[in-house]
Amino acid sequence: MSFQVIGLPVSRGVAIGRAVLVASSRVDVAHYFIDESRVEAEIARLRQARDAVAGELSLLKRDLPAEAPAELSALLDVHLMLLHDDALTGATKQWIVERHYNAEWALSAQLEVLARQFDEMEDEYLRERKADLEQVVERVLHALAHGPEAGFAAAPAVQARDFAGEDPLVLVAADIAPADMLHFKGGVFTGFVTDVGGRTSHTAIVARSMDIPAVVGAREASRIIRQDDWVIIDGDNGLVIVNPSPIVLEEYRFRQRQGELERERLSRLRHTPAVTLDGERIELLANIELPADAPAALASGAVGVGLFRSEFLFMNRDGELPGEDEQFEAYRAAVEAMNGLPVTIRTVDIGADKPLERMSVNELRHEHALNPALGLRAIRWSLSEPGMFRQQLRAILRASAYGKVRLLIPMVAHLSEVKLTLDALARAKQQLQDAGRPYVDVEIGAMIEVPAAALMLPVLLRYFDFVSIGTNDLIQYTLAIDRADEAVAHLYDPWHPAVLTLIAGTIRQAREAGKHVSVCGEMAGDPAFTELLLGMGLRSFSMHPAQISAIKQRVLRADARRCAARTLALLSADEPREEGARRLAS
Repeated sequence: MSFQVIGLPVSRGVAIGRAVLVASSRVDVAHYFIDESRVEAEIARLRQARDAVAGELSLLKRDLPAEAPAELSALLDVHLMLLHDDALTGATKQWIVERHYNAEWALSAQLEVLARQFDEMEDEYLRERKADLEQVVERVLHALAHGPEAGFAAAPAVQARDFAGEDPLVLVAADIAPADMLHFKGGVFTGFVTDVGGRTSHTAIVARSMDIPAVVGAREASRIIRQDDWVIIDGDNGLVIVNPSPIVLEEYRFRQRQGELERERLSRLRHTPAVTLDGERIELLANIELPADAPAALASGAVGVGLFRSEFLFMNRDGELPGEDEQFEAYRAAVEAMNGLPVTIRTVDIGADKPLERMSVNELRHEHALNPALGLRAIRWSLSEPGMFRQQLRAILRASAYGKVRLLIPMVAHLSEVKLTLDALARAKQQLQDAGRPYVDVEIGAMIEVPAAALMLPVLLRYFDFVSIGTNDLIQYTLAIDRADEAVAHLYDPWHPAVLTLIAGTIRQAREAGKHVSVCGEMAGDPAFTELLLGMGLRSFSMHPAQISAIKQRVLRADARRCAARTLALLSADEPREEGARRLAS
């Protein structure tokens, strides 16, 4: 039966493929594909975890006190029965064999299948047994996480390749953790659908960086779409069509081909200098997340890296932080890959929608914060872990000996943080000097993503060499909206007068002070804002490599002087979105 799901369009284009579900679980698990040679070992992991849980349950039953209610013993028998039921472990094994899921993913996928079957049962007693099944699965997942080969999750993952047969695949999930996105990025999936998230949630940002269609905030999509359903993702309109009719399928295949032709046409601009009609040279930089992204940045025509999100080196490591040497090698690899072009490395921006496996007391407290976006994140987290912070600073400084490196500090809001950061940097330099390690004095910049930073910019400019505007968080904090929450996603408004005033003021003040200013948030890669930002005086945009050609096309067709005149009128409008659509398009 065909049906539709409505969500938020966050990455343009059309994707068509069979659904692969990343099931939601009360226990966070890793999702990755395993190689053929690993299948038997992964089945063995599952079997060992099952046997360990069976031993625990049998021991609990044996040690029940004589006065314990008979129901407790019966409940343990039910759990043991579910544990050994072929519908659970046998079917989980099939996910491993046929789809090459890791054991945790396979078990979560099968739980989702069985949970739906329990929900459809008429007998109330049997429906309530779903809770017992969930408890059993959680015990097995815990055993897998602490088993003899639990660390295998940190090994390099493989892509689906031949596991899917001829059909393309789309990923459907309640949400996708940043650590899982590291495995899926650049992989087999042609599109994403998630139940939660907003236009600038992490999943949306990564989908745009992969240049694949995505719809987020689709509510119950992961509950009503089943494994292997045919799915169309309309990333232009926020529409998900499940099991489409042949006529609808053919219409979207035509749109898909048209989109591919347009991308191919735009790609021809990658080596054309970005210069406006009135001769203003515009700097188009790339945002990257791992050193392996640098070649794509070069291939897209980027003239440097405006944002290297270093936190992705810290994720999916089972709580083990990367050491100084490992970080240095990663930063050096990115710097060398850019062949002398500048690389701006942001210090670790952990927190909010990018949590880290918990290790310290600070992080344990942070895990239970009511609002992580307002808690211990970004530079706050780094300053609370001074040893880790100095390690990262030393690694970045060491990489500066191999090319042009700039250092970027996220979420600056207090002068005290600025001074502590500069002290940490000075100490890191002294430590490198004492050790005889070469480095270059790098430029240091501040991310303007908190309204306080935009309002105290003249003070910050006395301490920093450049600024970079992170529009995603600036909008979030200015409008008091959790940008990953689909319930308030309609209030996330880049056109809001307060947001535009802060951005325009930051660009103007930085230019007046002779300091370099760029925008590295999602607005930089959105063609709807190109003329607006040019009119504000912005001459440096940083975005995902896949977006550079589209922005370059807008730059080549723009007249910066005319944009400035239109923008001036727009900033005084009560409804900038409506005024912008009229003025900037004329």
